[in-house]
Amino acid sequence: MDGLVVAVCLQASLSMAPVNIFRHGADEEKAETARLSSFIGAIAIGDLVKSTLGPKGMDKILLGGGKGGSVTVTNDGATILKAIGVDNPAAKVLVDMSKTQDDEVGDGTTSVTVLAAELLREAELLISKKIHPQTIISGWRKATHVAREALREAAVDHSNDSARFQEDLLNIARTTLSSKLLTHHKDHFSQLAVAAVMRLKGSGNLEAIHIIKKLGGSLTDSYLDEGFLLDKKIGVNQPKRLENVNILIANTGMDTDKIKIFGSRVRVDSTAKVAEIESAEKEKMKEKVDRILKHGINCFINRQLIYNYPEQLFARAGVMAIEHADFAGVERLALVTGGEISSTFDHPELVKLGHCKLIEEVMIGEDTLIHFSGVAMGEACTIILRGATQQILDEAERSLHDALCVLAQTVKEPRTVYGGGVDIAVDNCCSEMLMAKVVSDLANRTPGKEAVAMESFAKALMMLPTIIADNAGYDSADLVAQLRAAHMENNTTCGLNMSEGTVGNMAELGITESFQVKRQVLLSASEAAEMILRVDNIIKAAPRSVHHASATNNLSFRLRLFPCYVFSWTCMYKGSKDETHKV
Repeated sequence: MDGLVVAVCLQASLSMAPVNIFRHGADEEKAETARLSSFIGAIAIGDLVKSTLGPKGMDKILLGGGKGGSVTVTNDGATILKAIGVDNPAAKVLVDMSKTQDDEVGDGTTSVTVLAAELLREAELLISKKIHPQTIISGWRKATHVAREALREAAVDHSNDSARFQEDLLNIARTTLSSKLLTHHKDHFSQLAVAAVMRLKGSGNLEAIHIIKKLGGSLTDSYLDEGFLLDKKIGVNQPKRLENVNILIANTGMDTDKIKIFGSRVRVDSTAKVAEIESAEKEKMKEKVDRILKHGINCFINRQLIYNYPEQLFARAGVMAIEHADFAGVERLALVTGGEISSTFDHPELVKLGHCKLIEEVMIGEDTLIHFSGVAMGEACTIILRGATQQILDEAERSLHDALCVLAQTVKEPRTVYGGGVDIAVDNCCSEMLMAKVVSDLANRTPGKEAVAMESFAKALMMLPTIIADNAGYDSADLVAQLRAAHMENNTTCGLNMSEGTVGNMAELGITESFQVKRQVLLSASEAAEMILRVDNIIKAAPRSVHHASATNNLSFRLRLFPCYVFSWTCMYKGSKDETHKV
């Protein structure tokens, strides 16, 4: 009997002893600790960007590292979140979600981050009341479904009426730009953005729209050019204007050919031998230029440098040569002219040339650019941005890019919803309050704890107009109460007018937003918040040992040295039939 008691006690003591199954240095956070860590990280990310929300939102200054640290002034949520480094896993989820929102629809990045953070803030309160995370998630899913259906029913489609649809596009562009740097010039830039997107003829291919930034002038000096501009210069002694142009776009070395073996040296016993080598190099380059000219071109554009000798050869042949075009510029140029980028020239019949009606030099400010007009892709165009500082130009480009992305999505999905008000943010108060109302109605009809989760979802939705009003310096409690009362009376087109600090009718004010953007905000925020809420363990891997790291470094060092051994033999370079020079 005593032996049995001892065995039971021993088994109990062993079962209570802590067992570490992870490698030394690994860390684990369990249950409430892990959940609290996730909530804190996600809410901190939301608090970081929520002050930028709305037409009266504030800007952030982002300082780059290093000696010449770059300075970025922006209120764009995606730009801010890309620039910061986070260690908290839940915070990384929200950062990745913001990037996805930017890639998918181009706007609403701040809205989706703030909404997800507010959902998790509400979830933290429910967890403290001992409501299980799965119960909360079940209520949220039902709330998301009815909110999406309400948004779909409220959407309108004017794609059959071209005049009204174009007016919708202008209103969407104005609404998008209202929370950006360009808010004071939104009418001008809305016209530019809509004109550029309408040229795409429904394709939505934003690669055909090129944006060039040039210091000088003011933002209102920006304009749309119906053609393609390349920020480069034409070579010396070459034609500055060409008509009916055949263009060969290449990515090939046009420098004087050298012996490309690392660490090699050429030894000669006289300067005459050097001259022979140089002559052979020139002859090889001349043969390459001759192969290029056999394509029947009068314009050659290269991704890499073109040295003096080949440039002279092109000038003698009357061919315009443009060097060192940046890779993005070359890719876009090939797209709009209908050509392809080539690197070999032995088979001209396999090379696809680009074509345009006219190439000429133009002046913008004090800079000379190359203008391509009459390109194969007729929808191609260039927007030239002017501004006083580089920071203003960069922020203007980000703002205009958001507007172009939203307009391109609206052309594909023409349904629209009413926005928030005059000078109102991209983040739609009218739709948020509409969705919050239907979710609250569902909560009132639902028994059990799920109703509490649904009500928390509605509160999170209502936090967006609250934050927008707070950022504008108005009494958010009063404004949101008025807006909620208006929606309870079925005035579903009411939103916040931030220019006057009142509740206004969005249909009368012409404030319109893309249905696609708003739907994506709702779905992405709810899915990200649900995923974070499911977490009950955070396991951090053990850091790499010093021995393993040093072994890896030694291996990579040997691999870096290996090419020196490979190319250490003696090479022979034949300068003539009867003479041989060591390399």
